[in-house]
Amino acid sequence: QMWEEAIALGKELAEQYENEMFDYEQLSELLRKQAQFYENIVKVIRPKPDYFAVGYYGQGFPTFIRNKVFIYRGKEYERREDFEARLLTQFPNAEKMKTTSPPGDDIKNSSGQYIQCFTVKPKLDLPSKFHRPVSEQIVSFYRVNEVQRFEYSRPVRKGEKNPDNEFANMWIERTIYVTAYKLPGILRWFEVKSVFMVEISPLENAIETMQLTNDKINNMVQQHLNDPNLPINPLSMLLNGIVDPAVMGGFTNYEKAFFTEKYMHEHPEDHDKIEKLKDLIAWQIPFLAEGIRIHGEKVTEALRPFHERMEACFRQLKDKVEKQYGVRAVLSSLDDRRGSRPRSMVRSFTMPSSSRPLSVASVSSISSDSTPSRPGSDGFVLEPLLPKKMHSRSQDKLDKDDLDKDKKEKKKEKRNSKHQEIFDKEFKSTDISLQQSEAVILSETISPLRPQRPKSQVINVISSERRFSVSPSSPSSQATPPPITPRTKLSFGIQSNLELNGMSSSDIPDVPPPLPLKGSMADYGNLMESQDLISPATSPPAHQRVSP
Repeated sequence: QMWEEAIALGKELAEQYENEMFDYEQLSELLRKQAQFYENIVKVIRPKPDYFAVGYYGQGFPTFIRNKVFIYRGKEYERREDFEARLLTQFPNAEKMKTTSPPGDDIKNSSGQYIQCFTVKPKLDLPSKFHRPVSEQIVSFYRVNEVQRFEYSRPVRKGEKNPDNEFANMWIERTIYVTAYKLPGILRWFEVKSVFMVEISPLENAIETMQLTNDKINNMVQQHLNDPNLPINPLSMLLNGIVDPAVMGGFTNYEKAFFTEKYMHEHPEDHDKIEKLKDLIAWQIPFLAEGIRIHGEKVTEALRPFHERMEACFRQLKDKVEKQYGVRAVLSSLDDRRGSRPRSMVRSFTMPSSSRPLSVASVSSISSDSTPSRPGSDGFVLEPLLPKKMHSRSQDKLDKDDLDKDKKEKKKEKRNSKHQEIFDKEFKSTDISLQQSEAVILSETISPLRPQRPKSQVINVISSERRFSVSPSSPSSQATPPPITPRTKLSFGIQSNLELNGMSSSDIPDVPPPLPLKGSMADYGNLMESQDLISPATSPPAHQRVSP
């Protein structure tokens, strides 16, 4: 489960696969493994093994371990008693020492075998890349791995014994062990190369204890925030041991020992340390508040009375601490780290494709060049005939067309759906006029109902077009009415489409012919042009209302 080491080796392999061997298949498999390792680091809780200091004293041991101290890395969840039993099986004649202090020369020079074993605590040596605060789940690996310094603390009494407060004169004698190599390594044990000792004063011990307690509360709170399924019992024991004064006494013992006028007068040099201890006490309140809040959310009904008592004790503690040492506040850890969705993304989800009007595809086709789909349809192209139609109409016809246009626009407003109205507002700034979109909508409405035009009728329409599409400067173009009078009452219905194609109502077959396939937009544009030439009731062309 040392995934950090596996990731480091994987990066070396990835460099070879990518730049030396060009084996992308192996590279992809390796990167997938690395992704899984990173996920395991964050989500999987790994057991923390204990470290033990073992001293072999006496002339009865082999020379490579005689009178030397080694640091051993225990197995997962291995207690000190189990480790000692495993160790003594290798030296059945050895005697286990009862004390943790270094032995004298009499034991070292004796002919027997004496083994000294006690638990040591690894010192965190965080890599330099962690230059800012990171998650405890990431740091926890380095608390028990890649460590080379270990410490053992032993309490020592100095001065008169105070029966009311044992913290006033409790000194700590701390021994630091430095191994030859970092653990774990090739072996699970390495020799100690240097040993030195420091003494910790009672006030420094109190500061260190408060700091460790705050870190422990904060780490457990973060674990429960990251994984709501964690059991609540360890959190209950931790909070109750701090909040309830009947359990541990809390920091009241520190107040009695160090926050007195007598201690301040005897130790004026400890003023800064006392202020630091007060600050740590004040900072403990927001950590406890967050822990009790999480405990209240996860507590069962059976433990509800226990939680209510803990809340009552915390309220008293909070009032006292905030009154004496001030108020501290921490940023909430429940901030939503997922950024809001971009507005363009929101719009793409809230505006479905069904809201688009029918003219979207046809508008784009009008802007492109229309090509005839059949031979002989050159005279039906929309663009060249527009100027001819403009000069072949009189002013009264244009007025009539304007009135018809207003009526059609009113009908269009009733026909448009809500989504089409929204679409018109969205694209109001475009150059596409309403009349253009109306003409295109009519073309799409007519196109599925128009049957195939007979070949003879196509020739008749072409010849009639060539008869009256004369030059605009000719006076006969304005005086001569259109020769095709039976079709002047043509409307955009099914009946008009059948008459347009040269069929009367009596010629309608029982079964309608199959619908033609839509080849291109030029077919339907040609139909619109012929209808404009025949019917004076159609809407005026779009180019009359669009400025160049």
